[in-house]
Parts: sequence; structure tokens; C-alpha cells
Amino acid sequence: MMIKCFAILGLLMGATLVAAAQDNTTPVIAANPPVVKDARIDIMIRKQIYINNLAIRNQPGFRVQVLSTNKRGEANDMKAKIMQQFPQYRTYLDYNAPYFKVRVGDFKSRDEATDLRDKISSSVGGSVFVVPTLINLTADKEPTTNEE
Repeated sequence: MMIKCFAILGLLMGATLVAAAQDNTTPVIAANPPVVKDARIDIMIRKQIYINNLAIRNQPGFRVQVLSTNKRGEANDMKAKIMQQFPQYRTYLDYNAPYFKVRVGDFKSRDEATDLRDKISSSVGGSVFVVPTLINLTADKEPTTNEE
């Protein structure tokens, strides 16, 4: 009985191999098949370029933190005071619940931020700190690229 099963199995496998070997059709491929490009691909490419450019403009750096309070009015008053005394630096009002933080400048090195910290602390008084954060690069501080 076992020999008959193996014999039948062998015949079936052999027939399958012979049938597969006789398939000699080759697919016909056009020389220049038409390519249909979806318009959404261009939109996604432009969006990715925009995201990449934003990533270049936001780099790790330092700012001078002048105030951290949970009172919005006090933070706005301090921001206005800093903007009047130091108009050459950008002033930021960040909100991380529940605190409003007044920060000044965009510096790539801690030494640059420390110089401003000393000026502000002598002018404003109080606790003034240099804090690491993501900064906005201006045109003169942006890295140069060799794109042509």
C-alpha cells in the first residue's frame, strides 16, 4: 500500500514538472511604457522641501531667560521693557503651562549669550539665566550650502 502511494505521488509530481517545463510563453513588454504621474507626488515633494528648510533654520542654541512667571501681565511688561532697552535682539514670550517665560536673543554659543546676560542683569536685575533651546537662524547666521 505504501509503495502504491509513493508511486502515485511520484507520477503526480512528475506530471507537474513536465507541465511547468512546457510553459514557454514570454511576456511582451512595450519599449516605452506610458508613465502616469499623480499630481499629489509634486505636492508631497514641495511639502518635504519646506519641512527640510524649516529644520535647517531651527538649530540648537542658547537664549537668555529674563523671567519665568505664571502671570501673563507681568511677562508682557518685562518683554516690553526688554524690547525697549535692547531693540537689536529678538524677544520671545514662551508659554509652557503654567509658566510664561521671557527669553531674549538667538545665540549659537553660550559665550555670546553670557555677554548679553551680563548686560541684562545689570540693567533689569533679578535672576537672569542662559538656557539651551532651539533658535531661529537669521540670514547672516545660516549655514552656507553649495547649491547651483
